[in-house]
Amino acid sequence: MPSASRTIEIAAPVETVFAFFADPSNDPTWRTAVKEMRAEGAPGVGATVHQVIAGPGGRSIDADLRITEYTVPSRYAFATIAGPVHPVGSYTFAEVPSGTLVTFELSVELRGLKKLLMGGPVQKSMDGEMAAFDKAKALLES
Repeated sequence: MPSASRTIEIAAPVETVFAFFADPSNDPTWRTAVKEMRAEGAPGVGATVHQVIAGPGGRSIDADLRITEYTVPSRYAFATIAGPVHPVGSYTFAEVPSGTLVTFELSVELRGLKKLLMGGPVQKSMDGEMAAFDKAKALLES
């Protein structure tokens, strides 16, 4: 099962950090694979976020999300509802003396032929998301 998790410390208040990650319009500024991302309605459990990501060969892939948890300012979680694979993910936020501790987690269950053919590329994509987390940190701390 492809999965990835990373925790970083960001020198900014927890409310600011939560607001940044919970706003889909910020994702293209730090997630390199995101071509387009926008909320469809007010944020909250059950809301949909339209997302288009760069797939193999730069091909656009719809990868819409549904918000599954929205607890200000401690947790934001989602499930992918469109695209060839449907990862789930979450951000968990904790206030620390120097700012905010953020944990970003992604996972997807692949079976059969999808597991064989897509397991490696999906893991590589998730690892790239974790690496891009540094850019989000830089943006929030600038």
